[in-house]
Amino acid sequence: MKTLIVHAHPEPKSLNSSLKDLAVSTLETAGHEVRVSDLYAMNWKAVVDAADYGPEASSPLKVALDSGRAFEAGTLSPDVRAEQEKLLWADTIVFQFPLWWYTMPAILKGWVDRVFTYRFAYGVGEHSATRYGERFGEGTLAGRRALLSVTVGGPESHYAARGISGPIDDLLFPFQHGVLYYPGIEVLPPFVLYGSDRMTDEDYPAVARAWERRLLTLESTEPIAFRRQNFGDYEIPSLHLKEGLEPAGRTGFGLHVRG
Repeated sequence: MKTLIVHAHPEPKSLNSSLKDLAVSTLETAGHEVRVSDLYAMNWKAVVDAADYGPEASSPLKVALDSGRAFEAGTLSPDVRAEQEKLLWADTIVFQFPLWWYTMPAILKGWVDRVFTYRFAYGVGEHSATRYGERFGEGTLAGRRALLSVTVGGPESHYAARGISGPIDDLLFPFQHGVLYYPGIEVLPPFVLYGSDRMTDEDYPAVARAWERRLLTLESTEPIAFRRQNFGDYEIPSLHLKEGLEPAGRTGFGLHVRG
C-alpha cells in the first residue's frame, strides 16, 4: 500500500504531530510506502493567486478556467504539481489535523483550493442527459481511499446527534463527501479523538494503540456508503435524490448515505 499523509498542525511536538509520526512508523514497519506532506513544515502557500497558473492566468483571473488550462498545459506552479503527483501515486491518503472552528485549518483548506484544480479534481467526464460528469464516486482519483484523523478539543457528547456542536459526521461531511468523494475517493469512517485539549501523557498509550489498529486495517475497512451520482439514485440534471430511496425519517446529509 502506498500512503500519502497530509499533515496540518504548526507544532512539531503536538498530539497531531505525534499521530502523524506514529502513522509513518506503523505503516512503514508493516511494509507500506509512505510519503508525507507536512504543510506547515513545507511553508505551504494557502492562497490561490495568478502565480499558481503561470502564463495561463487571465486578467481578470478566472480561477476555475485558468487552473484547468494550466493543468492541461503543464504550467501549474511546481508545488501544486508535486501534490497532484503524490495523490496520483497514493493508494490511500490520511489527513491529520485538528478541528478548528468546526472545520479544517486554513492551511489545509488552502491545500485543497490549490491542488484540486479544474480538469484534475473536477470538470472531468461526460455531461449528458444521463450523466453529470465524473464525480461523487467517479473521477480522477477513483480507486483511492482516504481517512480523516481528527483531534477535537471538546467532549464527544458535544458532537453527538443532539449535541450543541452538531453531529461530527455532519461537520465532516463537506470534507468527506464534498472534497474527497467528489473526485472519486472512497472515504473511510474517520478516526476522531475527543477531549484532546485535556489529554495527558498517561492517556497517550491507549490512543496510540487505537490509532495503530486503525492504520493496520486501512485496507480491510469498509468505506462510508455514499451514494454514487450517476448510478440511478439521483434525477439528472437536478441531482435530487429520487423519492422513496431514503430510510424513513432520514433528512439532511444522511440522505446521501445508503442504508
